[in-house]
Amino acid sequence: MSCSWALNAGPVMEAYHDTEWAVPHRDDRALFELISLEGAQAGLSWRTVLARRAAYRAAYHGFDIARVSAMTDSELESVLTESGVIRHRLKVWSVRGNAQAAAEAAARHGSLTAWLWSFVDGTPIVNHWTEPGQVPASTETSERMSKTLRKAGFRFVGSTICYAFMQASGMVDDHLTTCAVKGKQR
Repeated sequence: MSCSWALNAGPVMEAYHDTEWAVPHRDDRALFELISLEGAQAGLSWRTVLARRAAYRAAYHGFDIARVSAMTDSELESVLTESGVIRHRLKVWSVRGNAQAAAEAAARHGSLTAWLWSFVDGTPIVNHWTEPGQVPASTETSERMSKTLRKAGFRFVGSTICYAFMQASGMVDDHLTTCAVKGKQR
């Protein structure tokens, strides 16, 4: 049995749940991709964003932080014409600003990975929820992450987005105790 949000959600969502969600990511590019996609998801479903991930990777140079940081206004205007991405001006432009903030954080802390994982002391938080209703939308840790990221110049990083990012990146494992994947991904 899978977590309820992945049951009957289609093959893309089921594969994401079974192979990616809650798996610890410790690569700057992968973490930047996840935080960018979570920001794009604000107000939408994760399924909508996940279905467009290839288009996002193409539009944002595979989420290479240095290349995205250097994107011109003209390049961002071109992203707004791409049918495969969510054409929300503030979200599109925030990716470049977030890349610039990520580069600064990496320079200051040794890597984006080291900085982001410091919010959980470098170790995944493994919860033991038995029912979907027990899984929170945000926590004190995601609130602290949100405030810190916004202070560092990131946008579209509210507490709920940060918690979803923490789940996606494996900083938090919220697979239900009844989920067949629980504990098998590491």
